[in-house]
Amino acid sequence: MKYSLFQVPVNQVVKGTAYSHFCAGEDVEEASKTLQRMWELGLRGILDYSSEDATDNESCDKNLQKFVHVVRQSSRLPQGSVSTSCVKISAICPIQLLERVSDLFRWQHVHKEFKLPWKQDVIPFLAEESPTHHVTSPPEPLTKEEEIDLTLAHKRLKDLCEACEQEGLPLLIDAEYSSVQPAIDYIIHAAAAEFNKGDRPLIYGTMQAYLKDSFSRLSLAVRGSHERGLSYGVKLVRGAYLSRENEMASFLRVPSPIHPNIESTHRCYNSCAAFMLEQAATGDGAVMLATHNMDSGRIAAAKALELGLSRDDPRVQFAQLKGMADLLSLALAQAGFRVVKYLPFGPVSEVIPYLVRRAEENRGLLGNTIHERQAIRTELRRRLLQF
Repeated sequence: MKYSLFQVPVNQVVKGTAYSHFCAGEDVEEASKTLQRMWELGLRGILDYSSEDATDNESCDKNLQKFVHVVRQSSRLPQGSVSTSCVKISAICPIQLLERVSDLFRWQHVHKEFKLPWKQDVIPFLAEESPTHHVTSPPEPLTKEEEIDLTLAHKRLKDLCEACEQEGLPLLIDAEYSSVQPAIDYIIHAAAAEFNKGDRPLIYGTMQAYLKDSFSRLSLAVRGSHERGLSYGVKLVRGAYLSRENEMASFLRVPSPIHPNIESTHRCYNSCAAFMLEQAATGDGAVMLATHNMDSGRIAAAKALELGLSRDDPRVQFAQLKGMADLLSLALAQAGFRVVKYLPFGPVSEVIPYLVRRAEENRGLLGNTIHERQAIRTELRRRLLQF
């Protein structure tokens, strides 16, 4: 009762502040209008229905319907204005099942003789240094009901991929917290085996550079895709679950899976970006460079040109979130690169987890904000002097 009493005023406050800054609207129609305004500035968009952490098949099925609706709506927008569609696997597969499957994969990673009869033959998704401390004893096998639920999750992703394929729209799958990421990567690679057989990938996974094992897992994915004759697409990010990862490591009394400082994360991100740009230059990969860091954006742009990649090459895109690093977005777009704005949307109550992460991530963003303010002041001064 207390919650319902205060929910409306709290939601109104959030909508008038952080929500309006970072989100594109409460439904796909509102978000589409925001995307068209971005397109007028030379920026592409991704309509991001911000749903995650489903708990049962019914909610997963409802989420799938909404994701497919977004894909259909995207096809009605100006040609070229929508870069990709996107989804979180935890929105179409119950979160508790992702945790169970991830623990089974970690145990098998250490104990090679451990059998998982339901596991498909996919590209490796755990590296030698990937943490396995989440499990200290053999996990219980999946029940028949859980195996059915996993099959349903595969089917939902396949249905979404087919919708994207029909509309000619790639599908970008977000990374989530490390406790469920092995299962997410497994589901992605299983779908990629069917849908990434052409010259351009339909499915893009996501690699979080703040994780210590990210470059190794990226290398495994590229090599495995090449060996199987698949195209490989990936979005590179620094990572958005810093507090959760450190709290989990502290609770388990194990080292954090995250690099010890922001400088190490920057170096890892830039190394991953250079590696994927090299793959794109040879036709073996495609990359979305999602960064709010000015230096990383500048370094990646210079590397792309050094490798002879066209500024408008669809295999290379830059991306920023709505309300963040707008100066970087516009500078890259004006230089001729493909630049995408992530446009999260959904009811205020559903996007609160997303808004909390925006407050926690990108510790270097304050410096970027200072640069943006200085640039705006310089431009205003220049215009005033013209009169």
